[in-house]
Amino acid sequence: MKKLISLTVSAAILLAPFAYTLNVPALNLKVDAVSAASEEADAPAAKPTAKPAATAKPVATPKATPKATPKATAKPVATPKPTAKPVETPKATVKPVATPKATAAPAATTKPATTPKATAAPAATVVPAATVKPVPTALPVTVKQNVYQDGVYVAYGDAYSKGTEGAKIEIKDGKITSIDLLRTSPKLIDRDARNNYSALWQAYGLMENKLIGKTRDGAAAVDAVSGATRSSNGWKLSVDRAFERALTVKDTDAIYFDGVHMGIDPTGKYAVFATYESNKLTAVKVYPLNSAGDFVDEKAYTAEQSAAVAAITPALLAKGTAAEPVAGLEADFKAAINAFWDAEQNAKINNTSAYVDGFYSSYGTARSVGVERADIVIRNGKLVDVKLFRLGNNLIDRGATAYAEVVKANAPMTAKLLANGSYFANYDEKVDGISGATESSHGWNQAVERAFEKALKVPGEVKYFDGKFAGVDNQSKVLLLVDVASDTVTNIKLSLFGADGKLIADDKLSAEQKSLVGTLTSGLLEKGVQMSDITGQEELSAAAKAALTDALTNASKVQGIYKDGTFTALGDAYDKGTNRADVTLRNGKIVNVALYRVGMNLVDRGKAAYPEVVKAIPQLTTSILAAGTREAVQDVDAVSGATSSSVALKTAVDRAYGKAEIVEANKAAYFDGIFIGVSADKLVNVMTYVEHGVPVKMLVYYLDKNGSTRAVNQLTDAELAVKSEIESTSTGYSLHKYGYRAAAFGNNDAEKEVSAKVVEAIKSALESAGK
Repeated sequence: MKKLISLTVSAAILLAPFAYTLNVPALNLKVDAVSAASEEADAPAAKPTAKPAATAKPVATPKATPKATPKATAKPVATPKPTAKPVETPKATVKPVATPKATAAPAATTKPATTPKATAAPAATVVPAATVKPVPTALPVTVKQNVYQDGVYVAYGDAYSKGTEGAKIEIKDGKITSIDLLRTSPKLIDRDARNNYSALWQAYGLMENKLIGKTRDGAAAVDAVSGATRSSNGWKLSVDRAFERALTVKDTDAIYFDGVHMGIDPTGKYAVFATYESNKLTAVKVYPLNSAGDFVDEKAYTAEQSAAVAAITPALLAKGTAAEPVAGLEADFKAAINAFWDAEQNAKINNTSAYVDGFYSSYGTARSVGVERADIVIRNGKLVDVKLFRLGNNLIDRGATAYAEVVKANAPMTAKLLANGSYFANYDEKVDGISGATESSHGWNQAVERAFEKALKVPGEVKYFDGKFAGVDNQSKVLLLVDVASDTVTNIKLSLFGADGKLIADDKLSAEQKSLVGTLTSGLLEKGVQMSDITGQEELSAAAKAALTDALTNASKVQGIYKDGTFTALGDAYDKGTNRADVTLRNGKIVNVALYRVGMNLVDRGKAAYPEVVKAIPQLTTSILAAGTREAVQDVDAVSGATSSSVALKTAVDRAYGKAEIVEANKAAYFDGIFIGVSADKLVNVMTYVEHGVPVKMLVYYLDKNGSTRAVNQLTDAELAVKSEIESTSTGYSLHKYGYRAAAFGNNDAEKEVSAKVVEAIKSALESAGK
């Protein structure tokens, strides 16, 4: 549930043995808590004095530390934000429960601050033989109570026309133990670093390093990063506000942080800026948003937008969320009021949301034909972004190949969820389901509800959701449908995949296969992942245990550290092309991988590639699938005769994992390395060198229709001029002139036409390099 710990837990751990307590006929799961790898702090930070709080109760599950919504007497000082990384979901062997139970999100409870250790009793005084009078004993030193409550806190800085800064920090013993610095769009969802100003690209890492381990006062004293002063101060302010919310004893007179606070409605129609001074709302600004989630320029307002803004603004300033809609503008008022509510929550010192802001993913009820998944973003306890998926029985997204009615239902169900701002607490298939896809509608709603429960600040005692969960080994040999109730596996249905990738129906199994299925099922029920391999069937035994691990991860209430899905990345390039990997991940494991050797035009060369590479690709594909995890892939042996391509392909797989990180281990705009990109017509190639996260050098190649590089003596004057401009403006050490927001240039129409294509290729290369 709490994905806030900066621990990278390899998916291999998921296969580690788990403690099973046999409780016939059901298997009772006992899973050890995963300890947070947060650094121990010394004495708590000295801010407002707090009364001692009750002893903190340790959480057994690997969940993010519960967070309280504290408030402070002190005024926020700018502070940076923590990069919290979710702990990998613990795996255990459970038994299925026939019916999935929709989890109701429990209300968050405030976690008390840790009680100070008792003072050691003073040593007994030694009385000298000659003297009867004892020396007086010194009074014990009083240990000061922790001022801040341990937990994870999210806060934002002051908003401005491009968005705002934010920080998600974990506080332990008054110090920052992990931090994720946010730079948001107007929609208040964290942008990729490369989509922000170039001055911020390296500021993330620099500020994070400065802020980790700091107390509140220490964070406030951190210097801003040169070239990113406003964002640095925004991060510091966010961190300070997060500490304010973490105060064990809060100032009851202070309600809002002074400043400008931003909010949006979940449908993304309006953003609202609310300004508070001395607990009073003093100004409101309403902005219509476009489909990209950015502000519509005031000069581009339609007559309808102008009229709506003019009516909504004074109403919000006068009555806030109690504003009454004007006839004909009911939908606009509803969206703007939701946006104002969001801004108000961001402004509140004592934010009482039961959930930790961030990304979460979960599953609905599994069936033999597949399951639904939802990836969501939560802010202030509301759904602000959601993506819905329909997975096949191999648990890989079917996309447009899913049932036609399910594909059609995706968009309207997404709209319903966003309009509601959360899951439907009282879901009614007749009202809330999409006609023709009621089962999938219910599965999506259930997945969103479970994702909310993963986000709880204060997790419950139960480690797994009740319900039926699917699990498949990463090479799709075995499907398990596992029923879980009260952290106990109550049933397992095991099915085998055939060579064609389809499930073998029970009545089509051979006598030997039926016997094998029965033995594997009973072994998993009795021993879980500690089941002994069946002699002669070691590979299938391993697959069954991996499938059980997968099912239990899907049932776990702890958010993993990687997003599920397919991620494409490139290895380092050279003047003949590069290598590409399309990596499909589930629960941090590689469940599919496609490797390619591409030319300078980024088109797969297939059998036209070097014979050694053509021969190596299937071998590497098998080895990478067998390795299964980010770390294990790097230990895969290079194929003789194709060493450089083997290394490049392993690098591409690692970069694919980098793109899948929910919270980036090292937040940066770009991977270091050499990347190529091509123009839309594939006739221009630009090779970009990235060092320390910054594009520093570029080389331009012009290609023929076959993707081969044209010789210099074949180039036009315009092509030569553009090539010279790009290559001569590189120092090789600092940001390249065209490495940030490149635009077409030229002294004449011919040069402008060529440079436009070159800029397309530059953007393509930077997209390939982007994290």
